[in-house]
Amino acid sequence: MTTHALEQLSPLLSNPTRLALVAGLDGCVKSDFQTIKQQLSVTDSTLSKHITALEKEGLVDVKKGFVGKKTKTTLSLSKKGREVFAAHMQGLKEIARMSFDEEE
Repeated sequence: MTTHALEQLSPLLSNPTRLALVAGLDGCVKSDFQTIKQQLSVTDSTLSKHITALEKEGLVDVKKGFVGKKTKTTLSLSKKGREVFAAHMQGLKEIARMSFDEEE
C-alpha cells in the first residue's frame, strides 16, 4: 500500500452513517428524506445533521418542496459527491488488499 490509498479516504466519510448515506445515494438518481431515514434507521435529527455536513462540503444536493401541505426533502449525490465516494471506496479497497509480508 502506498500513502495514496490513505490520501483517497475522505474524513467526512469516516462516519458510518454518512458513508451509508452517500453509498445509498450513489446507487440511485435521488431519494427522499423519509425513505433514507427508514433505510438507515436513524432519527430525523441525526439524518439532518449528516445531510448538513455533506451539503456544506458540496457532496449532496438538497431540494425542498411541498406535496400538498407537507414538506418533502429530496436528496441526490452531486458530481463532487460521486467523485469523493469513488475515491474513498478505491482507497478502502487498496487498504483491504494490503499485506505486511516481508519482501525477500
